[in-house]
Amino acid sequence: METKPNHISWGRQFINDYGMIFVLLFLMLILSAVTIDQQRQIGAAAGQEVAAEINRNDSARNVLIATPEGKLDIEFAQSIQASLDQHHQLVATVQGGPREVNLALKEARKEGKTVNLIACTAASAKWGPVEDSQAVKIRPSSYRWPNFLMPDNLVTIAQRITVIAIIAIGMTMVIITAGIDLSVGSLIALSAVVTGVMIRDVFGGTDAGALGLWCSGLAGIGVCALVGLFTGLLIAAFRLPPFIVTLAMMLLIRGIANVLSDQRTIHEIPVSFDLLGKGYLFGIPISVWLMFALYGLAYFVMSRTTLGRQIYAVGGNEEAARLSGVRVKRILLIVYTVCGLLAGLGGVIVCSQLRSAKASYGMMDELTVIAAVVVGGTSLMGGQGKILGTLIGAFIIGVIQNGMNLIHMDDKTQMIVLGSVIVLAVLLDRIKKGEVSWKEIKSVFNH
Repeated sequence: METKPNHISWGRQFINDYGMIFVLLFLMLILSAVTIDQQRQIGAAAGQEVAAEINRNDSARNVLIATPEGKLDIEFAQSIQASLDQHHQLVATVQGGPREVNLALKEARKEGKTVNLIACTAASAKWGPVEDSQAVKIRPSSYRWPNFLMPDNLVTIAQRITVIAIIAIGMTMVIITAGIDLSVGSLIALSAVVTGVMIRDVFGGTDAGALGLWCSGLAGIGVCALVGLFTGLLIAAFRLPPFIVTLAMMLLIRGIANVLSDQRTIHEIPVSFDLLGKGYLFGIPISVWLMFALYGLAYFVMSRTTLGRQIYAVGGNEEAARLSGVRVKRILLIVYTVCGLLAGLGGVIVCSQLRSAKASYGMMDELTVIAAVVVGGTSLMGGQGKILGTLIGAFIIGVIQNGMNLIHMDDKTQMIVLGSVIVLAVLLDRIKKGEVSWKEIKSVFNH
């Protein structure tokens, strides 16, 4: 009997497990095509380019640097200052607006200096005419490239999906056991509020040190893990439907967050707390590094450990799993606790990103988390799903949202498009896996 090559079986299995990556690539291709625009270098690279152009100009000697006041603008100016040759004199570096440039030019004329060249960023080159008509503006050269594929935009996408993607790890485990957790959005708020209250009332608010910030964050995560444990206990011990239990917990937790915060925003959080949500390591946000690390750990657990196999077994057939020796109730306690813990971590990250805490955080995020899991290929019936598929699903949602923002689509239309794409993506995935056939679809109308 002739058998098919292993590489064909492997390829088919990859498509079944991670076929949504082709949807992600297709969306990226479309958004790249529709967002092509004129681009210019920014920051230090732009400064080096402008300085090289200035150095090639032998006839113009006096240079003024004019930029806005952003961080990259400062790097632009510093790069030019370091790259000018000895034949060119830097008259002044101006950061602000057209008014500040004109004042600097007047001051230069008083000192008997005539500015020949004004080194500009792409933004400052668009400022109105300067008083010294002899000055020539030099700015970075332009090139055509998609706004979507700009490095800063890609990093922004990854950073914005971080919270959703991290919580989706726990949600994937829950849904694989044929459960659901609608409380994760409220847990984001609870974690943020507990963290903010601890920082404000226990560790000195804006004067809180590193130990206080760590303790406050761990308190927020710990409280949410306990809530997840309690939710799992209600489902495992009392056999209550997960949908009903977590719906009730969603309302209960949101109410507790409102009580703890007194329905006010907590702002007494030190700047140093931004590190988790806004800090960078090697040019990539720390929260994104954390997200990838957690997905690596979750992939190992779900694909290489007994616990992972037991989670799949419970979702595939709970009674068969029990008869096989799997402690089903313990598995349910674990997955709901993990889901609560990761929702708590998500709340701490949100609190860090916004440097504030509020009971309204995480509103409707539970639906986005579930959408990421389902779009990633996890079956709501349980027993099927891949952790890395969930990451792909989170990126699909993030890419769609980012793309709609880039083309300036209004919020109401965004909701329609996002909902439609999610339904279509899941439907195509089910058809691809053979779970739904065109024959079955036609039979609905024939009967």
